[in-house]
Formats: sequence, C-alpha cells, structure tokens
Amino acid sequence: MKKPVSGILIFCVFLFLVISCTQQEQKQEVKTKITEFQSFKPYTRWWWFAAKFTKADIREQLKWAKANNFGGVEIAFIYPVNRNPKAERFEWLGPEWQQMVTYAKTCSDSLGLGCDFTFGTLWPFGGKFVSDADRTKKWGDPNFKQYLAKSWTMPDTGNVLNHMDKAAFNRYAEVMGKGLLHAVAGSQSSLFCDSWEVETQHLWTDGFDQRFLAKFGYDIKPYMDSIYTRTNKDQLYDYMKLVSEMVINEFYVPFDQKCHDMGALSRVQCAGSPTDLITAYASVDVPETEAMLYNPQYSKIVASAAALGQKPIVSSETFTCLYGWPANHIRNEQTADLKMVADALFANGVNQIIWHGMPFNPVGVDTVFFYASCHVGKKGSLSAEIPTFNNYMTKVSESMRFGHPYSEVAVYLPLEDTWIAGELPKELQLPWAWGTYELRYTDFNKELDGYHPLWINNHFLEKAEFKNGSLSVNNLSFKMLYIDVDYLDVAALNSVVSLAEKGLAVCLKKKPSQAGFKKSSDFNSLLGKLLKLPNVTDHLNQSIGSSPLVKGENLPEFWCRTDGKSAKIFFANPLSKKMTYPMKYGMALQDSVIERPVVVSFKGKSTPVLLKFEPYQSILLDIDGSGNMKFEDITFVPKTPEKEIGK
Repeated sequence: MKKPVSGILIFCVFLFLVISCTQQEQKQEVKTKITEFQSFKPYTRWWWFAAKFTKADIREQLKWAKANNFGGVEIAFIYPVNRNPKAERFEWLGPEWQQMVTYAKTCSDSLGLGCDFTFGTLWPFGGKFVSDADRTKKWGDPNFKQYLAKSWTMPDTGNVLNHMDKAAFNRYAEVMGKGLLHAVAGSQSSLFCDSWEVETQHLWTDGFDQRFLAKFGYDIKPYMDSIYTRTNKDQLYDYMKLVSEMVINEFYVPFDQKCHDMGALSRVQCAGSPTDLITAYASVDVPETEAMLYNPQYSKIVASAAALGQKPIVSSETFTCLYGWPANHIRNEQTADLKMVADALFANGVNQIIWHGMPFNPVGVDTVFFYASCHVGKKGSLSAEIPTFNNYMTKVSESMRFGHPYSEVAVYLPLEDTWIAGELPKELQLPWAWGTYELRYTDFNKELDGYHPLWINNHFLEKAEFKNGSLSVNNLSFKMLYIDVDYLDVAALNSVVSLAEKGLAVCLKKKPSQAGFKKSSDFNSLLGKLLKLPNVTDHLNQSIGSSPLVKGENLPEFWCRTDGKSAKIFFANPLSKKMTYPMKYGMALQDSVIERPVVVSFKGKSTPVLLKFEPYQSILLDIDGSGNMKFEDITFVPKTPEKEIGK
C-alpha cells in the first residue's frame, strides 16, 4: 500500500518549482541586462573586407584600438577591397570564417575590448541563402527583386530579406545565428542592424491585403497604384499604419528576441524605416542614431524613445560622410569638426559614440580605406589626436549616462502628419531619402526652446498615468503635453482626452483633423470634450505654469539628465546649433569666446549663469537641488581647423 503524500512534501515540491522558475527568470533577466559599453569609451566600426585574415593581423589592429582609447569594435562584413570580384576570401559563414570571427571576439576579451557584430553582410539583411519566397516584395511587381549586390559574396548577389514576414526573418536568423554562435560567447556583445535600406515605396508582403481588410474594413488594392497622391492621403495613412505595425512586429521585435536567445544585445538603427519610430526604437536594447547622413537634431527622436522605454544607452554611428557624399576629405578630416559633430549629438541625447570607422588593414599597412567614413587608422590626419579625443568623448558619455533624461514637456510626435504627407519636397529629398515618414527634418517648435522637451507617441500615452499632477511614463514625469499637429488618430485623441480629464495640462496649438479613411463618429465629440476642459489651452505659458529649464536668448543646444536630486546639463558649442548635412570643412573654426547669459531653473530654484564658450569648447554644468552650480572640466583643445580652399 502506497503511503499518502504528506502536505510538507507537496509544499517542498511547490517551493522547489517556484524557486526554479524564479531562477530561470533571473537567468533570463541577467542574460539580457545591458552590461556592455560600461567603459563609456567610443567604439569603432571595423570594416572587414571579404578576404582571408590572419590572427596576427586581427590582434595587431585590436591592440592599436586599445592603445588609442577605444572601448570596442563593431565588425561589419562587406565586399572585397576595391570591390574586386576575384578576390580570395573565406567562404561566407564557413568554418574558417567562423574561426577568425570567434578569434576576434576572444582576442577582444583578452584586451578588455568590447566586440559587436553586424548580423549580416553589407546592409540591409539578406544574402545568397535568402530564398525567392523570403525576399522583399513590392506591390504590383511580382518579379521585383532587390539584390544585396556589394556584399561579402560579390559578384554573386543575394536577395534582400522580406522585413514584413517573421517566418522569413527566423529562417534568415537561423543561418546567421549559427555563423555567429561561438563569436558571441564570452563577454556581452551586441548584434547590430543598420539603418533601413530596403526599397520602401509600395512595400508589400503576401497576405497584406487580407490583414488590411481585417484591420480597416476596406480593400486597399484599388488605391495602391496611386497611393502616394494627395487624393489618397487617408488611405496612405492606413497603409503606413499597417506597414509600421508589421515591420516592428515581424522584424524588429523578432530580431531583438533572437539577440537575447543568443545571449547578446540588440543594437539597432531604425532610421529610415517606415515605422512609428518611437515604438520601433523602444523595442530594442540599444537604439542607435546616425550623423551626418542624418542631422544631429534627428537624434532627439531616438533619445526620446530610449527615455520612454527606459533604455539607458543611446548610441550613434558618428562621422559618416562628414563633408558630403561619398568621400570628401578622406584621410584629411579635422578633429575640431568631428568634435563639433560629437557635441551636437551629446546635446541631442546621445551617450555612446560609434566611430565610422576603421578599415581592416594587415600589419604594417594603412592604405585600405572605406569610402563613406572618416579614416580611423595610423596614417590619417586624425591619428595623433584620436587618443585624447576619445578620452574627451568618454568623459562626456559617462556624464550623459547620469540618472535619466530630464524633461517637463512631452511633445506629441507628428507621425500622422508625416505619414499623410507622403513625399518630401524635391528640394529636401536626397538620393537615399524621398519620404516624409523618415521624420529627418522634424524638430520642436521655437517656443519650446529652453524647456528640454521629449517626443512622445500614442504607444506610450496609452501606458501613461496621471499621478501627482504629472504625466508619468516609467521614471519620467511631465507637467504638460504639447500637441501641434494637423492630423490625429482617433486612438491618440482618446488617450489625450482620458489623461486631460484626469487633470493633465494640455497645450493644443490647433484643432486637428482625423487621420484615416474610415472616420470614427467619436472623433468630433472627443475633440469637443477636450476643448471644453479648463486645463486645455493653446498657450504654452498658461499650460505649463513654470519657467523653462534654461531661459535666455539664442540658446545653444543642450541635454539634461537627473537623478531626481541633482542634474547635469551639457551645452554644445553654439556654432554646432542646427548643424546640417553636409558639414563645411573647417566649420568649427572659432577665434573668440562666445557668451550666452542664461537662467537655469531646477527644483524651484532659478540661478543666473554666464555660459562662456572658449574656442572649440562645450560646457558641462552640474546643479543641485539648492541651486548650487559648478562647471566640470571637459577641456579638449583640437588643432586649429583650416577652411576649405577652392570651393
């Protein structure tokens, strides 16, 4: 006869299962916890041109990077040197390739360097192993193929991956994951996804029309041939809304999960993607921006997403095509100009620099270069100043990880407006940028200068709470929501009304129209309800009722972080304000001190401060809750830049 199971035994088994499950959860949490970039030192992209490498060459370059105060490298796998189709090289993802890539990681670990990897060859994701069934698709052209032409395997071309099909991504990730499986062992690495370079006009995938019909209640197919015309602006909004949802959920979220499954972080540039950028950037571990192919001001969108999603690191691919496309002044770049770009990025929320970049050169060679970079190497014009410049960027990066971003004003990102607008005006288009959906020219209104606003979208408004008189999103607390848009989704309007009815101050600059083809009967009633609330006005000062963080004329760009008790404010040199692509050679030249008298208001204390910008310098200001301030020493004096001659 079996003895009955005692209650104590049952309890012990239950306790064991609970502890076991908790340990598994903790293990997963530790696995995905961000421990990389803790040295605060800049990384550099490391261009691995398709070739056969030696361990001696790998170790030599890594030692040079270590000696020049880099914190790590990001290995990017690209075409052969000079795009030579006959170049001898390791088989892509083959055993010898894996051995060398794994050695690079092991060697990096031994030197105390981080080591990241691009999750593919060239960009965007794709390759010879991507089947025709998994390739990116375009409405109206069943034979459309976007080739990944200049990759490790050139002249053999492969298909660009369908970024709207999770199953296609998983098949791609299985192959790439096996190739990098051993390389991500050891210290934590990030797997990198570059900016969007998939053909976006008329982007399509199998079953899109059925999903569209189920979501919006009408057939999108009759509108697709003319979807970008102004007569179809409502249908275009609906189309973009579903494209965004699918790209995020079928590509970015699965990529993030794959990285975690491999014990790595996801580091992603969502720039250029046809998505709700705040939601897309907030879905990965390390949101990354880019400059100068994107102006530094764009980075505020990336940094806002990071702040809302509690992502501590905002990285930037930095110094890309600094003086223009594609190779102006290669090997003759000026450190003062680079510093101006870095400072502009710090003042727009970046706290981790990724140089773009270092070409792979064998021992004793520094003749190989990458056409769209500044040259990180032994014989370029920057080489003598790289160690001290990296020290400077390390110090500022560390300060810009203090606490979390400070802001009292949340600004609704005009996503609906940009999705409806379609094409950029011809004068604003670039060879690689045609659509307003990229938000590359979106910035805050002038009247918000000094308030240090952050962007917000409905994804986070729906999650937000109104408590203690403020809009609370994770560890952020906003006194006011600012909205200046022509169009608004009814779901977003519903979120705004719900928060405003609880007491949130809302500055609504104009009456928006409803976005989308099928209009909700609730929109006008919701808008009328919102406009009747006493805490809703079209005047900024009436809405916020307090002084801006920094008040003054012609303010420099700045970024503020706080731990709730004190704050750090980084002011970029005024010459960097509203910097645009391309940068002028010698733009940083400054022959006198620039002064800006301002008043800084923090925790109810207002203090006058004179900001004195010495040539080539920016300012880091510490302030406590009593209004006491001090300037941190972040002096770095580059060589005096020279102006470009002959242009």
